[in-house]
Amino acid sequence: MRKGPPNLVDAIDRIKPDSGAHEMRDPFDIGDALTSLALSGEAVTVYRRGQDFVMARIDSVDPEGKVFTLDLAEPGAVLQGKVVFVAGLGGNAKIQFELDAASSISADRADLLQFPLPETCQVLNRRAEPRLESPVGMNYGARFAMMGKVFEMPLYDFSRGGVGLRATPEQALELYVGKKLEGVQLEMGGSLVVTADLEVRLLRPFRTFLLGQQVQVGCRISNISMQMHQTLGRAVEKIQKRR
Repeated sequence: MRKGPPNLVDAIDRIKPDSGAHEMRDPFDIGDALTSLALSGEAVTVYRRGQDFVMARIDSVDPEGKVFTLDLAEPGAVLQGKVVFVAGLGGNAKIQFELDAASSISADRADLLQFPLPETCQVLNRRAEPRLESPVGMNYGARFAMMGKVFEMPLYDFSRGGVGLRATPEQALELYVGKKLEGVQLEMGGSLVVTADLEVRLLRPFRTFLLGQQVQVGCRISNISMQMHQTLGRAVEKIQKRR
């Protein structure tokens, strides 16, 4: 369900230079990220001068025309010079990019402005605990049932509090941020299996050379037994010692 118009309380701070954010340059990934923001109605904080900002959300994205339309919460708000756009991305990350407001084109309504898609974005993944990459050559994956279907996805990183899965675009169609996955079996290499409930917190498309288009699925562990939590903790410590 698309969120309603944003309020000032939805404002998000800009990404700090030393925060460890990574750069997104692939036009396909950028278009997909902004399309996700448009579909969800996520609040966008638009910084004008210093700490001065206005609230907005992305109304639509035209990948072929390489433009997006911004819906201002305050119709007629003046945007001049360089402006910085910041938004939450999937609840567990945020995205930031800068554009020249002078190039915006007023659309049919006073509260809609059109901008070219940014050439580069900063993306900051905010994680409560550092995650470890799954060892190469070992069986790390997730298996669960949903809507009468069985899903199997590679597990590429994990921590005591969450896991990162890799899904195909077809598998990702069944998922959304906030989706609860119950009774997920996490294969942690060898015969070690941990069972937990997960909550999807991040969906981010990306492209690989061998597999093509894929989707990063960041999940928070929402329910796990004490025994399974201890087992997961031992698996994390084991990998940490190897490194």
